[in-house]
Amino acid sequence: METIFTTERVRPLLAQVRQFVETELITLEDGFSHQNLRAILPILDQKRQQVKDAGLWGLHLSTAEGGHGLTLCEFGQISEALAHAPFFGHYVFGCQAPDIGNTELLHKFASAELKERYLKPLMAGEIRSCFSMTEPEFAGSNPTRMATLAVREGDEYVINGRKWFTSSADGAAFAVVMAVTNPDAAPHQRASMIIVPTDTPGFNIERNIPVFGEAGEGWFSHAEVTYSNCRVPVANVIAGEGMGFRLAQERLGPGRVHHCMRWIGNAEKALDLLCKRAATREIEDGVMLGEKQFIQDFIAQSRAEIDASRLYVLNTAHMIDTVGVSNVRDAVSAIKFYVANAFLRVLDRAIQVHGALGVTDDTVLSAMYRHERGARIWDGADEVHKQNLAISILKTYGLDVKKKARELRQFRQLMEAERMMNAE
Repeated sequence: METIFTTERVRPLLAQVRQFVETELITLEDGFSHQNLRAILPILDQKRQQVKDAGLWGLHLSTAEGGHGLTLCEFGQISEALAHAPFFGHYVFGCQAPDIGNTELLHKFASAELKERYLKPLMAGEIRSCFSMTEPEFAGSNPTRMATLAVREGDEYVINGRKWFTSSADGAAFAVVMAVTNPDAAPHQRASMIIVPTDTPGFNIERNIPVFGEAGEGWFSHAEVTYSNCRVPVANVIAGEGMGFRLAQERLGPGRVHHCMRWIGNAEKALDLLCKRAATREIEDGVMLGEKQFIQDFIAQSRAEIDASRLYVLNTAHMIDTVGVSNVRDAVSAIKFYVANAFLRVLDRAIQVHGALGVTDDTVLSAMYRHERGARIWDGADEVHKQNLAISILKTYGLDVKKKARELRQFRQLMEAERMMNAE
């Protein structure tokens, strides 16, 4: 669907991508199982080479890196088109998560040595990566709290800790690990991001975590990882010690746009399947399912929600391109929870219209739901984003919620200290 954000540069690329997805990738969906991903990898690698031969590889990269120099807003439209093949599109074009986020992170902040060793083969699709931040013992929505420690010994860090939902660790060549390097520093300056090759002694994948009963494999998996006296060079730190929180924020802004545009493409896929079912499923003699007003409401609501989501996200991406992510944090929070919920509503309607068929693996809908119900959790739960947005809005009305909360905590600490002194 054409939009006001479709530039002359991206228009021909969109046409090529859509044709490739339709003719080369969607046909691979029948009978596909994430539990046997490696069986289809040789075919996907062939498709990757076709993409490279067509000059469509790494469309998110700069021209200097072999890409087309697309803006975030332009690439967002490419990402939506790729999501029409929800299990293959981004991988075949070399821009699947978390590699795309790690690519952007290393491009902006890594040393020349790290770029040569890790970024270059990652951009070429020769290796994969993973991102290791969330820990089971702490709320993932607060990245200032974690127990994984990286203690410096000479020219090395010794890393110990346990992570989970380290997405795509299975088969990855390296992890970008968030670990505490400065435990006595201010909360937002305690952690650093460090590259850990997955063949390092002490890096152990304990399991691929089952999500709704499916553990998956390869880049379609989420691993529990332990770091046991895992030694890496100090030179593997990205942008310096104590920069972990800032880097996480830099990574998550564009990352949320990537997520949202992928969800919009997934929603278009679900709506397409819904409409095909409604137009062809006979529920009584001569009467199609789509003739029922309830189903028509499903279709109309879905169309409006998808189109509204697209405009919201692309406008946010355009603002990031023009004024920087730090100036549009409210919009980044808003698109995250708004689009995730809109997508899941569309997907749920599509499943409902398919009846019992919708919850089987005879269509892609149930697999999409298994993998994307987490949309309301990944990269910050809905509730956190809503709270942050509301607090930011209230501040413009003179109510500084965070300041009042800090003052209340300080008052309670003083009262507790006074109580303890009186008790003595």
